[in-house]
Amino acid sequence: MTNPSQPIVSRREFFGTAGMGMGGMMLGGMQNQSALASADRLATRAPHFPGKAKHVIHLFMNGGPSHLDTFDPKPILNKYAGKALPYKNLGTERPTGGVLPSTFKFRKYGESGIEVSELFPHVGNCIDDISVIRSMYADVPNHEPSLLLMNCGEGRLIRPSVGSWVTYGLGSANQNLPAFVALCPGGYPIQESQNWQAGFLPGAYQATHIDTKHVAIDRLIENIENQRTTRADQRQQLDLLLELNRRHAAQRQEDPQLEAQIESFELAYRMQMEATDAFDVTREPQHIRDLYGPGVQGRQILIARRLVERGVRFVQVWHGNGQPWDHHDDIADRHPKLALQCDQPIAALLTDLKQRGLLDETLILWGGEFGRTPVVELPKEGANQGKQNGRDHNHHGFTVWMAGGGIRGGYVHGATDAFGFKAEQDRTHVHDLHATMLHCLGFDHTRLTYRYAGRDFRLTDVHGRVVRELLA
Repeated sequence: MTNPSQPIVSRREFFGTAGMGMGGMMLGGMQNQSALASADRLATRAPHFPGKAKHVIHLFMNGGPSHLDTFDPKPILNKYAGKALPYKNLGTERPTGGVLPSTFKFRKYGESGIEVSELFPHVGNCIDDISVIRSMYADVPNHEPSLLLMNCGEGRLIRPSVGSWVTYGLGSANQNLPAFVALCPGGYPIQESQNWQAGFLPGAYQATHIDTKHVAIDRLIENIENQRTTRADQRQQLDLLLELNRRHAAQRQEDPQLEAQIESFELAYRMQMEATDAFDVTREPQHIRDLYGPGVQGRQILIARRLVERGVRFVQVWHGNGQPWDHHDDIADRHPKLALQCDQPIAALLTDLKQRGLLDETLILWGGEFGRTPVVELPKEGANQGKQNGRDHNHHGFTVWMAGGGIRGGYVHGATDAFGFKAEQDRTHVHDLHATMLHCLGFDHTRLTYRYAGRDFRLTDVHGRVVRELLA
């Protein structure tokens, strides 16, 4: 018998029950409706103003390719070979010696006559569609913070990645595929999944990692298909799991890890049909597969095109994972090997997108986290095996390039100094690069914000300017 002097429910239970009502609003609609809460977060949204780009493919050269050997020719280095640069303190990570000229020849390509290294002849043939930024600079000469700065706009603290900001702003154009995909063969890079994290944004905006070293679809995307349970039975099982998670979430309001887990369950269910098609490059005509060439890079860059074609907003394509562009020694032998893996596929991507009418709406970014020094790295125990034929990290000046999605073609922006050490003319920070990318997508980078811990955060923090010279 109930004691009338005692409340039917405690204060804690009352607010817990009320909280479950809010949790039900968020999660209950998921049942039998393909997770409406997730769909709402990823629903297509209009940007601040009409942007030319609708998708981004970030070709990330992990480890820091040498701008001096790829897209920033400095023939004067031959004259000063072995001599010290005229700087009191280079601010490099390791001890360095005299000037190290490039062993690679450059030649002019296209109507624009932009010089490109012999390492990238196929990309050179597409140079009239490319803006080469030769005046990039970052903050420090270390991989970890520089990777996070390029990928998340912040080198030390947990922040959402560029792809997460883009999907937060635009939503998805395909509810049956992830809005943000990281194609990274052979596992995780330095800083692992932080490179494509959602940070304090909801879990729906984090990337789905695909290990593209695998070819078979069931290995490329683990557990893509349940061989023992029908989809109807899977839906019933998932509905039960969602109900349990709903009760769990009601007691743990705004738990990002729980929300991310719920999102992943629902996305995996929806992906079963469409992902099998999107990631299967054997469905492409043979002449298209030949265009991209053999190997992991050809396959994953072709997958990137297939994904944006199906409405995926942001695809990050990693190259150099396991064998990075981090050549402290033997750069004359090791840079060509990596360039050979990706030169043809990158050019194929630009050509293929252009032929399909997709280049104008797909923003392409190529580059690493920094560049490399114009001087040789001195031998150091365990660092470069006693050799003097490589380059140290260089954040003071390096090169990235952009194409498509509202970017001007056949253009060189800025310059490093005479030796290729420091960005000197039209210096462009990583924050400026991000501001320009967001502008191409239709966003004012100062207005694309998310309130967290009492502050409005943005990708560019309190920095960044749109580099309007790069715009078509």
